[in-house]
Amino acid sequence: MKNALAIVLAAGKSTRMKSALPKVVHEVCGRPMVDYVLEAARLAGVADIVAVIGYEAEHVRGVMSHHSDVTFALQTEQKGTGHAIQMCLPQLKEHAGPVLILAGDTPLLKASSLRSLLETQAEQKAGCVIGTAFTSQNKGLGRIVRGTDGKFERIVEEKDATDEQKKIEEINTGCYAFDGPALVSALGKLTPNNAQGEYYLTDCPALIQAMGHPVVATPSFTITEALGVNTRVQLAEVTQAIQRQTCERLMLSGVTIAVPEQTYIDPQATIGADTIIYPFTAIRGATTIGSECQIGPHAIIEGPVELLPGTKVGPFQVVRG
Repeated sequence: MKNALAIVLAAGKSTRMKSALPKVVHEVCGRPMVDYVLEAARLAGVADIVAVIGYEAEHVRGVMSHHSDVTFALQTEQKGTGHAIQMCLPQLKEHAGPVLILAGDTPLLKASSLRSLLETQAEQKAGCVIGTAFTSQNKGLGRIVRGTDGKFERIVEEKDATDEQKKIEEINTGCYAFDGPALVSALGKLTPNNAQGEYYLTDCPALIQAMGHPVVATPSFTITEALGVNTRVQLAEVTQAIQRQTCERLMLSGVTIAVPEQTYIDPQATIGADTIIYPFTAIRGATTIGSECQIGPHAIIEGPVELLPGTKVGPFQVVRG
């Protein structure tokens, strides 16, 4: 996995978010949502990352420019996900190892799930491994079509699906692990013969299978972590999920959070054991709080800042780095 390349799709608009900002730069808990995807890819063992940018490309490039392991591919026309990956052909043709493909608007992705895709691809010498999930709320999502033997046949998009296929609850998460050379071959065979008139990345697995390479669809994701952000409602849902995960992690490490639902804590914050966080407190940025501190209620800590063990920050106090 050390020679794995990740391609992150980050070219989309924020049409349904009713925003002029590119979708992937919208913040979740103080960070652009694409940052969470990059971090998950790195923790899964990826060495290099290519970000496909398009809408407001220079804005997105600027937001991501501090990531030294990220290079960029430009998609000037929106012709589908397959077309977006075709923009990475210069990088792909120089890469002989596995390729992860991820959406930049899925900040709940877990590194363990991505690592599982790469491990399955290596173990089964697969041309492609598709990450799937099960949900009855499958409207608008690509369905995984399997044969009578249970093996993968193809991915069918909602607009191209029959009424029977629309009942399928196993969906494509948009996360893949490809064999690099097999992916390059499949990209050269894509055609826009579908209801959207686009080049679908989802056609690549069936093309690879037709070339004689094994293709595996594995339900290694939960529907929660595969949740893409398309609306501000979903942005709030993802933020709440990350806040819940952050509070649970801190409480299990020995921090008392009196009312987690009424507390905001940045995932980058480090807090020592036996510290008490009272309600309506906001801890933002890269903050280090020592042990046996008392924070709040109604306090604001804005990092970068370090509070020594035993520090007390009372009601309505603001501490800035």
